[in-house]
Amino acid sequence: MGGVGSKERNLPGSNPGISFSSTTKCDAAPPPPPLETGSDESSSLPSPSDGSSTEDKSIANAAGSVSAYSNPGPFEQASQDAKQLVMLDTHDGFRCNINKQLSPYMAVVHSFWLGTNMIPDGRKRTYTWLTQVADESSYYLARVDPAQLSVDGRMQKALFGGLAMGKMQINVSPEGQTDQCLAEIDFSGATWTANLKYGSMIGGLAYGCNFFQAVTPRFSMGGEGLFLGANQAMITNYVMKYTIPAGTDDVEGVTATKVFAPGQPTQEQPSSTFIAGYNTSQSLVTLNYKRVVTPNRVNLGAELTCNPLSLESQVVLGAEFKWSRSKLQVAIDGAAKVQSVLETKLGKEPGQPTLSLSAELDHLKDEMRFGYGLNIDG
Repeated sequence: MGGVGSKERNLPGSNPGISFSSTTKCDAAPPPPPLETGSDESSSLPSPSDGSSTEDKSIANAAGSVSAYSNPGPFEQASQDAKQLVMLDTHDGFRCNINKQLSPYMAVVHSFWLGTNMIPDGRKRTYTWLTQVADESSYYLARVDPAQLSVDGRMQKALFGGLAMGKMQINVSPEGQTDQCLAEIDFSGATWTANLKYGSMIGGLAYGCNFFQAVTPRFSMGGEGLFLGANQAMITNYVMKYTIPAGTDDVEGVTATKVFAPGQPTQEQPSSTFIAGYNTSQSLVTLNYKRVVTPNRVNLGAELTCNPLSLESQVVLGAEFKWSRSKLQVAIDGAAKVQSVLETKLGKEPGQPTLSLSAELDHLKDEMRFGYGLNIDG
């Protein structure tokens, strides 16, 4: 039978005269039939991996092109980060700010400034009371100066489901010389921001607009125009901003990524930023430079201001050093005037008071100014 062995057995309950045999074969199983390589159907079927890889590449390319561009932010803040390194808030005397959180949406601030010679009207001390209310879609602020009987107000409200932001600014004083009421509306897209404003300033109507566009992922530019009806003046400003990445910490092609807890500042990459601005009404050219040496640690800045018509210029160099609970800012200009501000936390727990020391030395004018401050969170 082609078998190696056979064995007969009787099943229980069966007739003993009838036997069943089981045969065990040791021959190998027959090979499967060969594939038909010439078949048109098999060659015409697409490979699943080819379609998925092509689709993945197209999605990755589209996502990369979209994420490369970002919103450049408001036009007014185009050079704010760079200017903060060279324009320090130095003062004399003693400053104290007492912050009190009354509810999750409301806070008040009591501000004192004692023993100062920097107030234009000759006063030696000031006190202002400030309150602010904010929620997910709106922000309201009011500041009152009891000595001057002046009131400043700010209002912001999200409009059209977050597509636009409405703003209102009001300043009222007994003299009426600095009174103003200005309404603004901000629009923003994926790569641009725009602003429209209309109101009353310095005794006349004022209206203007600005636009800021991200041309490339690193380059953005924009302009602003403002008409003042009080003196029939047209003020225009133009800004260009260019950022160059300074590289990342890579080890064998792997980029180091740090994860920050909620509430901590966003990780800033090492970069160099160049900002150029031109004011037509003053014929003033301003060049700013910011260098992020160590993210959230060391920043360097410079500013050059010049008038092409009169050839007058001024240069300021600044540096900022941050530690875990303190910050030091230093700036020096072309006239050898040195400014410095030191801020430090008086404790390790969140909400501890902040002590600040301020100094300004003008060697050419032989003037010195020192001050200290305290910021208390309630």
